[in-house]
Amino acid sequence: MADAANSGGLPFMKMHGAGNDFVIFDSRGRPPVTTAALAAALGDRHRGVGFDQLAEIRDAEGAAYALDFWNSDGSRAGACGNASRCVAAHVMTALGRDSVTFTTERGTLAAMRRPDGLVTVNMGDPILDWRGVPLAEEAQLLHLPIAGDPAAVGMGNPHCVFFVANAEAVDLPREGAAMERHPLFPNATNVEYASVTGPDRLRMRVWERGAGITLACGSGACATAVAAHLRGLTGRRVTLDLDGGTLEVDWREDGVWMAGPTAHVFDGVLTPDFLARHR
Repeated sequence: MADAANSGGLPFMKMHGAGNDFVIFDSRGRPPVTTAALAAALGDRHRGVGFDQLAEIRDAEGAAYALDFWNSDGSRAGACGNASRCVAAHVMTALGRDSVTFTTERGTLAAMRRPDGLVTVNMGDPILDWRGVPLAEEAQLLHLPIAGDPAAVGMGNPHCVFFVANAEAVDLPREGAAMERHPLFPNATNVEYASVTGPDRLRMRVWERGAGITLACGSGACATAVAAHLRGLTGRRVTLDLDGGTLEVDWREDGVWMAGPTAHVFDGVLTPDFLARHR
């Protein structure tokens, strides 16, 4: 790995939050390196490394760092809650701190490490305006004119949330893929299916725009918790059980906070040959 780095290779980290997995580049002190072609090639789990999203850390003024996000198909993502928590965990450990601020397309956000070891991030206020989600035309966000009566919430990414009797019974590959490109969502959408399993507890499964089925989605958990509260199904603090683990969402006055586990799996170096072929 050292030889590859010295000869022009590109170091990266592999991390995950509740099974939602990421490749992370640290580009502080140098120009950003990610392109759509590189993200798509690297996201291939057979010919690359594989990930749900890629996050690139950049220098920022007024915050510890900035973050940019890509999906595994090479498209850009406006937000990624679990990647934000993973990067925050990495930076806080390096700095010896338990809090950090960073910037994304959503503005300046805050993250903290709780006494129980979980990392929580403020994902900002939910977007509850049809233009901001965005939708193709004006519609009632809590009851979209779509079969199944879903709700729409923006969390930096658009989300279409279905509340169903049993999330386990949903044909996620078929239903999620079809709904991602629904014409009401001009920029496509993440799709969540959730069922109430207890007081302020939901079972959620997700199809992510540009990535497909993932084990967890932080912005999706936030959107689902917001929609559930606005529908009168839960309070403002919600526990969500996803395929990859459990996330906690707390919709406060200063934004939607999302907490969960993080894991730094390994470090690697992309070879100069791989970079030359996919930039």
